Amino acid sequence: MGALPDPFLRRLFWLAALLALLDYAAAASEFNPYRVLGVSTHASQAEVKKAYKQLAREWHPDKNKDPGAEDMFIKITKSYEILSNEEKRANYDRFGQTDENQHHGQAPQGFRHFHDNFYFDQSFFHFTRSTRDFTDSKHLLHHDHYMKEVVPDSFKRPYLIKMTSEWCFTCIHIEPIWKETVQELEALGVGIGVVDIGYEKRLASHLGAHRTPSILGLINGKVTYFNYAISKEYLRQFVESLLPQRLVEKVTDDTYLQFLNGWREENKPRVLLFDAVPSVPLLYKLSAFAHQDFVRFGYVDQGLTETLRILQQFNINTYAPTMLLFKENTEKPADVIQSRGMKKQLIDEFVSNNRFLMVPRLVNQKLFDELCPVKQFHRRRKYCVLLITGEDEAFVPVNDAFFAFASANTKEVLRFTYVYQWQQQPLCDALLKKEDMTPPQVIILERRSTTGKVLYRTVKGGWNGSDEDKHRLHEQLELLQRDPSFLTYDAMLPELNNEFASMFIIQWANAAYDYLSEMYFDFLHSNWREMMPIVSLIFSALFILFGTVIIQAFSDSGEEKPAKQKANESPKTAESSPNAENTSSRPPKKNFVEVTELTDVTYTSNLVRLRPGHINVVLVLTDTSKQALLKKFAKEVYSFSGSQTLHYSFLNVDKHSQWMDSLLELAPSSRPRDEEEEESTPSSKRDYTGYVLALNGHKKYFCLFRPVFTGDEPDCSRSSDEDGGGSRARSRGSSRQRSASTRQIHHKLDHLSLWMERLMEGTLPRHYVSDWPDLKTISPQK
Repeated sequence: MGALPDPFLRRLFWLAALLALLDYAAAASEFNPYRVLGVSTHASQAEVKKAYKQLAREWHPDKNKDPGAEDMFIKITKSYEILSNEEKRANYDRFGQTDENQHHGQAPQGFRHFHDNFYFDQSFFHFTRSTRDFTDSKHLLHHDHYMKEVVPDSFKRPYLIKMTSEWCFTCIHIEPIWKETVQELEALGVGIGVVDIGYEKRLASHLGAHRTPSILGLINGKVTYFNYAISKEYLRQFVESLLPQRLVEKVTDDTYLQFLNGWREENKPRVLLFDAVPSVPLLYKLSAFAHQDFVRFGYVDQGLTETLRILQQFNINTYAPTMLLFKENTEKPADVIQSRGMKKQLIDEFVSNNRFLMVPRLVNQKLFDELCPVKQFHRRRKYCVLLITGEDEAFVPVNDAFFAFASANTKEVLRFTYVYQWQQQPLCDALLKKEDMTPPQVIILERRSTTGKVLYRTVKGGWNGSDEDKHRLHEQLELLQRDPSFLTYDAMLPELNNEFASMFIIQWANAAYDYLSEMYFDFLHSNWREMMPIVSLIFSALFILFGTVIIQAFSDSGEEKPAKQKANESPKTAESSPNAENTSSRPPKKNFVEVTELTDVTYTSNLVRLRPGHINVVLVLTDTSKQALLKKFAKEVYSFSGSQTLHYSFLNVDKHSQWMDSLLELAPSSRPRDEEEEESTPSSKRDYTGYVLALNGHKKYFCLFRPVFTGDEPDCSRSSDEDGGGSRARSRGSSRQRSASTRQIHHKLDHLSLWMERLMEGTLPRHYVSDWPDLKTISPQK
């Protein structure tokens, strides 16, 4: 192929240069941070910040559904970044340049000498094949790496994760802020991660990322979304909000002794941080989170008048941050560091070297593994000198003597510890049972396997804390270092009890408080995508709860409900009630008893097929007496409505008059002699209004209550089946039934409650039948 003519190359060169100049002019003119924020070139920082907050709320993509809201929000964020930074603002005022368009003013590097081959790279047209630079590549996350390393590590430090992709042009705008934030937070100990959702779709789906760019926070295995405008200040505040609320305790002159003396209860050294800022610096909070399992942190504000006494007592230099670490001695720190530029590495090294008390208490298996590791090599032997003691005041001198001995013997191969016998009883039994000893005792042991095997030896003579005991223990420790075979006993130790398990409820309450705080934060900032599963769960639980209550309120108590009931045979409620078996958990209302009409439809289920042990109490009434008798009946039997074996019905004799005659004929014992004589004449017709039957459908017997009038004669109030001497009352009652005009109907059921008591006691006479009469025949209505 022949070479291109020289004039053509020159024209092409000038065309490229012209395009570069036009592109530069367009880039410089189309973006004006003052115009975007709507402030003048002389606006103060307060005015700039106020305008930014107002516009950010207005154009936030989650609240503004305008198609151009996202691009406008990015311009607003970038404008604030430029105008809030004095250096960037001065650079823009002088040269009209921002970080994005500064490279336009340089020579077009994509164009080579026109005598060489004509070549344009992608940067000439400002296309970017990948937005990833070296910073992002160093922090790229993959699914396996995230699950196996990042998630476990999030229990020691929070992570800030950016979601991006190859062709995310919006991500370019946040790159300067992201780089600056990463540089600052990574130095403080914050973990950084970058996920390319184009390549890591599985991880992106696991994190719930649906768009780029997105910022996520990870702590204790829980993911939280960042919902503010992307700026360094907001990202820093976001990381700080991820941390638990009570990591660092504020300490003053009045509380520092209580804080330092807490080592006995928590079994942890105490660190006091002295600095001159009102709020706890993020560096200290991150350090406290990383070492929360071993050390307790407190913060002293040197600028407060309430901290002058503690500053003077420990002679604190107020011109530089200071850290004091205390162990058992609360009057003198065990270690001190002071530095004007306190670094994370320095704090970690300081705490790691002092994370155990001089004589720590074995409170769980994890601490036992840390203090007394399993022997691996001969040169790395570690011996545990264990004091088995108690918490009573009688043991205090013994314990203090052991602490003093341990303070004077700080050899690397020895680790002094103690346990309370009643809290670690299985461990103490395994070590003391062979020699039948009682505390206090000192035992020297060496762990040989992770399964619990140890070699040990008990110091002879026990431990009383005397000089003789100290001398004897010192001699045996010297002998042990010369001859490891000195340990002659072996045992299998059980796993230690977790003495802090009782504090689980408190820890759970704190975790619940933190979780509710995060939920409030998410609701406040409309993070609906992340909160939707929780909202759905809450509404589902409420729906199930209220649905269950409504179903129970309107459910029928019957075991077999009729497929269809006639309107005039619907269940009647006497002052209404919960179901007959009282299955509802709610207490019934007063005088509220459910009474079902006994019809040909309900007859089989309420009598013939009644379950064994269940009784149906049936009131006999007429159309005219129904209302009065049902109210009286409910009042009399209400106190028995809680029984699971009693059911209540009524029988209308205007519809089924022959059924009562048939029932009494099947049980002659239920008829007294005077009634038999009266019914011998054909014209006689019995009035069964007010009778009450207790029907046992399974055993085929019934008990009978005959009404008596008690309005005038109290002596006549007993029912016919109460005793043998009541025949006179029955005679009077039956004579009075012939004249209904002289009787008040509701008095027919007087003292029914007494009859019900005898029914429950099982002392009423029982009248057996061979079979229950048929109820299908309905008497004609008059």
